[in-house]
Amino acid sequence: MSTFQRIRIFIFGLAQIAVAVIMGYYSDKAFPYVVTILAFALFVWGIKHLHYYFTMARFMVDGRIILVLGVILLDLGIVSASLIDVPKIYIIIYLASIHAFSALVEVLRALESRRLGAKSWRLKLVQGIVELLMVVSCFVFIKNIAIVAIIYGLGLAYSGVMNAISAFRKNTLVFIH
Repeated sequence: MSTFQRIRIFIFGLAQIAVAVIMGYYSDKAFPYVVTILAFALFVWGIKHLHYYFTMARFMVDGRIILVLGVILLDLGIVSASLIDVPKIYIIIYLASIHAFSALVEVLRALESRRLGAKSWRLKLVQGIVELLMVVSCFVFIKNIAIVAIIYGLGLAYSGVMNAISAFRKNTLVFIH
């Protein structure tokens, strides 16, 4: 991982912690703002992938995967932007579903890392399990928006701390001769 990537991951972790703190203070009004931030991030990420496809990835082997990923991210950003004015319960279901998918991917990545013999699979597994517990807690307390906002904020803060820590973790380099 390059120094710029480490700085970017660290700043992303700090941003997650900041959003979690804001959710703690404004728990009744926080979800539309979180969806707005998510929509903007997904939209920009989709545009970035599409730009990468049209400038470079279309000449690469399996470059169409970048195109598909860019279109999906752009579409998710547009869908997220349309959810700003819907009732909060739908926003909670949408955000919890995104985190459930993220947690499932994290757990599967950890199990794959374990199978391949990597040493850092436990941290990923714990992070995925904590996110799954957060999602289950959100669905259990879905009728009380303030409690869900606190649970979601704690989950975001935990994820932000884990991202900030992972920015400083050593990674192995593989050299192919």
